[in-house]
Amino acid sequence: MSDKFSDRGRVVRLIFIIVGALFIGRLAMLQLFDPKYRDLAKRQSLRNVTQYPARGFIYDRHGELLVHNEAVYDLMVIPRMVKDLDTAYFCRCLGMEREDFEQRMEKARKYSPYSASIFMKQISKQEYAKFENKMFRFKGFYISQRTLRIYDRPIAAQVLGYVGEVDQSDLDRDPYYKRGDYIGKSGLEKSYEEVLRGVKGQRLMHVDVHNREIGPYANGMYDTLPVEGWNLHTTIDADLQQYAEELMANKRGCVVALEPSTGEVLAMVSAPCYDPNLLVGRIRGENYKKLNADIAKPMLNRALMGQYPPGSIFKIAQSMVALDLGVITPGSGFACDKSLVGCHNHPSATCVREAIKMSCNPYFYQVYRRVVQQGKYKSIYKDAQYGLTVWREYMLRFGFGQKLPIDLPMSGVQKGNIPDTAYYNRWYGKERWAFSTIYSNSIGQGEVTVVPIQMANLAAIVANRGWYITPHMVRFYGPDSLRNEEYTVRHETGVKREYFDIAADGMYDVVHVAGGTARRARVDGLDVCGKTGTAENYGNDHSVFICFAPKNDPKIAMAVYVENAQGGGGTWAAPIAGLLAEKYLNGEVKRKDVEKMYREVEPCQKLPLTRRVKKARKR
Repeated sequence: MSDKFSDRGRVVRLIFIIVGALFIGRLAMLQLFDPKYRDLAKRQSLRNVTQYPARGFIYDRHGELLVHNEAVYDLMVIPRMVKDLDTAYFCRCLGMEREDFEQRMEKARKYSPYSASIFMKQISKQEYAKFENKMFRFKGFYISQRTLRIYDRPIAAQVLGYVGEVDQSDLDRDPYYKRGDYIGKSGLEKSYEEVLRGVKGQRLMHVDVHNREIGPYANGMYDTLPVEGWNLHTTIDADLQQYAEELMANKRGCVVALEPSTGEVLAMVSAPCYDPNLLVGRIRGENYKKLNADIAKPMLNRALMGQYPPGSIFKIAQSMVALDLGVITPGSGFACDKSLVGCHNHPSATCVREAIKMSCNPYFYQVYRRVVQQGKYKSIYKDAQYGLTVWREYMLRFGFGQKLPIDLPMSGVQKGNIPDTAYYNRWYGKERWAFSTIYSNSIGQGEVTVVPIQMANLAAIVANRGWYITPHMVRFYGPDSLRNEEYTVRHETGVKREYFDIAADGMYDVVHVAGGTARRARVDGLDVCGKTGTAENYGNDHSVFICFAPKNDPKIAMAVYVENAQGGGGTWAAPIAGLLAEKYLNGEVKRKDVEKMYREVEPCQKLPLTRRVKKARKR
């Protein structure tokens, strides 16, 4: 009997031991291994405060400050710690409605009841000063300091870009960023984000029951200091940029100005422009919607994203290709036969130089015909396929038909169109097209399209007599003046220098000799070399002009586009380019009457398109 009770006692003791072991094991797991409760305990007494670094400054080519930082404050909240809050008083202090408060709190709770998130972002110093001494009354709330971008001049918005809060795609792409962080969204702010952003630091702080910081945890052993972002020194000339934007006011179009010998972008304007400070602070979202909805597309960088027919400025490249192939000579002359293609009234050109000066359409019809139909094959269709392939290879060497890899976000850069044989085979059928089908390309119309930066680059190629360096926006960055070696490489066209001398002479005549089409670009004392273009378009044609100056020691090369501006390149784009050359090379503009006229004039056809244009489009 005693053995029976003894066995039962052992079973009972064993059960108690097992149950006790389970409790001890569970407690050990909760306290020693499971981080949930340990983290919760820490959150009751510790606060991990992110230390945001100062974002790098941005300067122009002369060291003038373009973009700097100003301190702002984010109001953070840990929902679990919000207790005994006088909501009405809190809302009065922040100037918000109760409904807004509830929405923000619900968003914070969904993110995490235990972790800090932004309740209200980018509070100014003035706003923060009003309730700084009342913060102790708001348990669960605290302030985190960061910096806000400030643009000293209201210029170069599409180039400099803007900074905005990270979205889910940013978080998925780079674990460096956390919810509430800011990142470059466009322009240089985006393409040089890793250079500008710096490295975040952190402070681990003890807080009391009133949510007030009472000192660093472990004497700051686990704190890390933020590392400031590196500064960018851009190629932009702020004075030229501002002047170009003033001249392009009340217009649609763009200006690209380069330093030919280096490929540095001196100015890049897309009109209409806007003040970059509009996309700063809590008003950014509202202003972004307005700018994005504007029918004139002020946020579109036409210099990189606009794809236009080049018009007559393309004749420069056509001349160089034909001369290098040997299908014409510098002294080749062709009659101005308007039965081939329309043209304005002028004498027939007796050489390439005169043809460039007069911008003779029938002349370049004949030039392009000789390039495309070289007589290599008996079949005109096979011969055209061969000639077009050779022509296209030359054009690619000039930087056309491809994205010029500028140091701005490449997703916003277009390549234009230099059609190949596959393009026309799809359109017309294989061996069913020849020069007579595609002759419009000869004068920069037809299927050829270019991007304005490519045309500025063409001006730089002629200025350099046959080579270019890829256009770029940053000279150097960081404390060690780092440079991108890609932007020091010369790209050769392979065309002989002597042919580019002919092009330069012809472009000089365009501006300075009677019969030239760009006399309005002339500046006393400056050897401006240019070429006008009238790019056909739905509605009024585009006014186009490229140029460089001085002729024999070029310091600036430009492309100017004025959209839907009736009158041609010599009427609108050329005089604007002349004023810009005068400003940059002489330091001031003395022709105040001309300056006043082109600042105030509004030549562009109004948007939206007129009924007449819509009908023409349908046809």
